[in-house]
Amino acid sequence: MTESPYPAATRARLTLLMLASLSALAFMDRQILAVLLVPVKAEFGLSDLQVGLVTGLGFALSFGLIGVPLGRLADRHDRRRLVAWTRGLGGALTALGALAGSAGALAASRMGGAVSDAGGGPASMSMIADLYPPQQRSAAIGVFAMGASAGSLLALVLGAWLAQAHGWRWTLALIGLTSVLAALLLRLLVREPLRRGMPALAGSAAPHRGAVRAVWDDPVARWLIVAATFALLAGYSFGVWNFAYLMRVLGLSSQQAGGVAGLSALASLLATPFSGALTDRLARREPRWQMGVPIVGVGIALPLGWVYLALGAGHLQASILLTIAFAFFIAFWIAPTYAALSMVVPPERRGVAHSMVMLVGAVGGSGIGPVLCGALSDALAGHVSGDPLRPALALMLALLLGALAALAVAMRAHGRARAAGLRLG
Repeated sequence: MTESPYPAATRARLTLLMLASLSALAFMDRQILAVLLVPVKAEFGLSDLQVGLVTGLGFALSFGLIGVPLGRLADRHDRRRLVAWTRGLGGALTALGALAGSAGALAASRMGGAVSDAGGGPASMSMIADLYPPQQRSAAIGVFAMGASAGSLLALVLGAWLAQAHGWRWTLALIGLTSVLAALLLRLLVREPLRRGMPALAGSAAPHRGAVRAVWDDPVARWLIVAATFALLAGYSFGVWNFAYLMRVLGLSSQQAGGVAGLSALASLLATPFSGALTDRLARREPRWQMGVPIVGVGIALPLGWVYLALGAGHLQASILLTIAFAFFIAFWIAPTYAALSMVVPPERRGVAHSMVMLVGAVGGSGIGPVLCGALSDALAGHVSGDPLRPALALMLALLLGALAALAVAMRAHGRARAAGLRLG
């Protein structure tokens, strides 16, 4: 088949900017309860385990039910409309969380974030793959991934200020209503890009099999998803609980913790486009760098995180520098991994493939991770000296070893596929 040219640069950049902005608002929604943990916990009288359930359970359960079906919908229908409707609906449900009269009602409102990400995330990734060629895709996805870090930054800085000035209920309402407005703007300003039919590295999958099975059967895609699972479990657990750690262990106020966490989010924001552009540049000369850059980033982040937790309150300045450095390197895997996934699955399965990664992030990272970390903290209470949140976080970071192992296997599978003459797409 004859390939149509990629869209003009101006149109591609506008679309990418709008998609990244909506992603930022959605991630601000997901991260805001990390900032609101203390007032929410106090108002509803929750334990650490119950806080983990409130912050992640509603999101995880909803995403588990709708994630892959909406990814499949993105592969078959207008992705722009899907992004606009799901991001807007997610914002509306978040705004309703401001009216929650119980912890259960608040947990139910977190399902809005699942609707937003399940519909908006995979469809956005699929659109970006049709806006940019493979040799520019890691950098483009790095810009899109900046949205997540920007959302975290907004949650930790602007969200902390809003919560202190107006309370946690008004904070949720403002975030939700802003998301609704941004989704409407996307619907009015962005056009659906043409889908491209370039053969992909995993394009030999039999058409009669289910899309999820076909993606999972490709060894490169499978191990990329496994790597993302471990990285998301560790990363989200740390992201949700580090704000509380800064206050409980390092003795910072809510505003001070918001400032430190905001600098960390800024570091992650800068890391995603940097790692994406670096990957594109290095992979042109040696394709193994598509997985090599994530390996380097995770391999540096793990010891930084452990040293940060080991220092404690007696080394405040060093601890702040370490958590910022950790945030920079832990984000290295995101853009190259998502770009690699878009290259190794056929275009008609990109939505499903990205929804599978986001599914493990939602159920494992946002759902199980914070709950498990809270449960570990509760279980270790009375058995360790000091705050039990410290060893709980250290154990969660150990999951990054699994991410490193899976990325190494994916790199070898990618090399074998290239040696067999299969193309990136």
